[in-house]
Amino acid sequence: MSFDDAVDRTLSSWMKKDGPEGDIVFGTRIRLARNLTKTPFPALTDREQLQKVLEKGSILPDSLGSICQLRFLRMAEVEKLERQVMVEKHLISPRHAEETAHKGLLLSEQEDISIMINEEDHFRIQVLTPGLQLEYAWELGNRIDDGIEEQLDYAFDETRGYLTACPTNVGTGMRASVMLHLPALARVNQLSKVLSSVSQFGLVVRGLYGEGSDSYGNIFQISNQVSLGHTEDEMIEHLAKVTGQIITSERQARDYLSQPERRLASEDSIYRSYGILANARVIGTKEALELLSQVRLGIDLGLITHLDQKILKELMVLTRSAHLQKLMGQNLHSEERDRLRASLIRDRLRVDKDTKG
Repeated sequence: MSFDDAVDRTLSSWMKKDGPEGDIVFGTRIRLARNLTKTPFPALTDREQLQKVLEKGSILPDSLGSICQLRFLRMAEVEKLERQVMVEKHLISPRHAEETAHKGLLLSEQEDISIMINEEDHFRIQVLTPGLQLEYAWELGNRIDDGIEEQLDYAFDETRGYLTACPTNVGTGMRASVMLHLPALARVNQLSKVLSSVSQFGLVVRGLYGEGSDSYGNIFQISNQVSLGHTEDEMIEHLAKVTGQIITSERQARDYLSQPERRLASEDSIYRSYGILANARVIGTKEALELLSQVRLGIDLGLITHLDQKILKELMVLTRSAHLQKLMGQNLHSEERDRLRASLIRDRLRVDKDTKG
């Protein structure tokens, strides 16, 4: 399988495409947490109740056909490796990949819509888009939500809003987030200052894979912290405003690094990163993402002209453990994964150089 084939067959549509502010904002996600009335939350339900929720979810593709085309998957019938691939593609949570009895997933062909069934809540609706598209993602998520509500009775309180397993989701039940790449702010030592100010605006910063995950490659997710007391439109407007300020700060840092007196130092550091990636025979996930972040910065600064801008979005997923094992069709030891990861990156760099060089 060629690298292009791997991209076409493996990556979700939001990973392969660029969107607004795509040089900094890799993607947007809207997630809605919903539960059924007169049914305990998944952590408190018995097997029979979970099965009834799963059965109700299994018939939703027919009722949502005018909005989106979805297929139903029983997670217990999905192989473990494929579930891990779904986690790496942000389609399901790590929690949803474990203890899969009575869990399900509704997934669109383009993998820009996924609905987890019996995760922390009965239903978790996700819409994923490339770039900064908060309003569009919310509009689509809202239409899907309305379509489901026409078929099922949600647990809703006139005062508190949608009732959810986690108190922070009570209210709108919405978690809006953007995935940002901020290498220039990191390089000028302003990243901590900028990100620490985010919490003052009622937002939270997480790593590449959300809550509890590490932030590799200067990639961060920023989302609303609470769901109660504001409308969805207000929260989206607020997140968009703060994101816009962060984007401005990152662009200013990039301009600073591009100034003639700093250009040589920037170019040297970036090409050192490129040199390691182009020649390494063994490389771990963290090191690969850190170096790829620098190469992507070089592309955005115009210092590297023979590589495609999408290289980091592609490789931040394709070089993860489950994806590497899926590409090879077998389980791999950590040493084998590190070797294959290095080989895949070298091939990717070579493809772009041959194409554009």
